[in-house]
Amino acid sequence: MPAASAFGSYGGAAKADLGKNGLYIAGEKSRMVELNVELNKKTILVTGAAGFIGAALTERLFREAPDSEIIGLDNLNDYYDVSLKEYRLERIGKAAKPGQWRFVKGSIADKALVEELFEQTRPAVVVNLAAQAGVRYSIDHPDAYIESNIVGFYNILEACRHHPVEHLVYASSSSVYGGNRKVPFSTEDRVDNPVSLYAATKKSDELLAHAYSKLYNIPSTGLRFFTVYGPAGRPDMFYYSATRRLCEGGVIQIFNYGDCRRDFTYVDDIVEGIVRVMRGAPEKRTGPDGLPMAPYRVYNIGGGNPENLLDYVSTLQRVLVEEGVLPGDYDFEAHRELVGMQPGDVPVTYADSEALERDFGFKPEIGIQDGLRRFARWYRQYYGKSGEKEHEGV
Repeated sequence: MPAASAFGSYGGAAKADLGKNGLYIAGEKSRMVELNVELNKKTILVTGAAGFIGAALTERLFREAPDSEIIGLDNLNDYYDVSLKEYRLERIGKAAKPGQWRFVKGSIADKALVEELFEQTRPAVVVNLAAQAGVRYSIDHPDAYIESNIVGFYNILEACRHHPVEHLVYASSSSVYGGNRKVPFSTEDRVDNPVSLYAATKKSDELLAHAYSKLYNIPSTGLRFFTVYGPAGRPDMFYYSATRRLCEGGVIQIFNYGDCRRDFTYVDDIVEGIVRVMRGAPEKRTGPDGLPMAPYRVYNIGGGNPENLLDYVSTLQRVLVEEGVLPGDYDFEAHRELVGMQPGDVPVTYADSEALERDFGFKPEIGIQDGLRRFARWYRQYYGKSGEKEHEGV
């Protein structure tokens, strides 16, 4: 049976067959990727561990690597309601067995803290999910993005340089594709024209990772996530903020007059992709010049099935009624407004995840019907009909 998470259930991903010599065999068109990183009985560092994806990944790792110690690092900033981050940490603490979990409150932008943490714990695998997220927020708060996404990631790279790791996996974003008109978005496409500071910092992270992989032989893999959603998610994401607004009787704004398409990816699918990638670090090789060839890869993680925003909103509205979050006679037309495109936004995101499927036998599968319903159920449990949080029994 699929393993259940506090934030959802990991039932949407088909497992790849494990062939001889620890290789994934993922069909006729696939190549075999060596599973050269054993996750169990290791120290694994997850930055951004109190965040949406970081918390879900941490809980998954308790089951995937039961004899490992997971170190969580997060500064618990107030970009959104800190109580939601504390809720995630509470769930993680309840799920962990003795010796599995250690949490450190702090920022990756604190170089001394990062260095001390690496020196003391010597992580074998690092998953860097800590970042200042949000395209629109970056327009008015640029300093936060430079501090976390540039300086912070540089500190992680420096720590991996001085304390070698088996694999560094880090979060990039579909935002790097900017206004790319070619769809679907492929990792082979040029991404030199970001339309937001957030996107520029994520592209910079990929460049920094490549340089450090080349110079210091650090196996690194970047993952471009496409519009992640699900239970216990980020309140600034549209599906979450729209639900709150509707529950409060407010009006939701639908950008570009609804003429947007997004490749929504359920959080369990994102976590499944991360765990598979963690096990397969890029191979260290020496080039003809006698110097290391960068052990470096980048993958998209997205469903490859972009949804029209109006259809997405209609599905959200329906499941909110069916799951008892909103009454059956709710007048949705009176509570939504079609508006123009926001600065820094793009009309379409569409993932080409063929490389991930080829190398790791995995493609996101959980659709919005199922994913939004899981979110609606969680939302009702967490907030209750009155909008007040109910931590007990969630």
